[in-house]
Amino acid sequence: MRTSAGLLLFRRGAGKVEVLLAHPGGPFWARKDDGAWSVPKGEFVPGEEEPHAAALREFAEETGSLPDGVGPDLDLGSVRQSSAKTVLCWAREADLDPATVVSNEIELEWPPRSGRTIRVPEVDRAEWFDLDAAAVKILAGQRPFLERLAALLGTP
Repeated sequence: MRTSAGLLLFRRGAGKVEVLLAHPGGPFWARKDDGAWSVPKGEFVPGEEEPHAAALREFAEETGSLPDGVGPDLDLGSVRQSSAKTVLCWAREADLDPATVVSNEIELEWPPRSGRTIRVPEVDRAEWFDLDAAAVKILAGQRPFLERLAALLGTP
């Protein structure tokens, strides 16, 4: 089973909580929106890297920065995103201008089974969403992270 770790930035203001979600890059995701956004995250090998450190590393790789938090990172636990992947997540209260996001690039075969390889940004954009909008945008398997964050912050 593959394991990923991610960091969900959140900020408070105007009586609401907003979270920063990342939209995956590449042609497969180009026209997908609702249910396609994700916590910035990536795979790591348990036992070779500490999960929280992996979450911070992956956030920096996918956004180009790692803002300091207002307080300690909050452990949001894990979810089984699919039969083949578990995702661990932490939340950090911090701000980040989505216009500054510069992702690393990945190679992928496109079109599938074509033998051709292309390079694409792992994340093509990031945006702040309030929790209700984020629940629509985020991959269904990651939605529990939003619910857990809301519960920890005491927001509906």
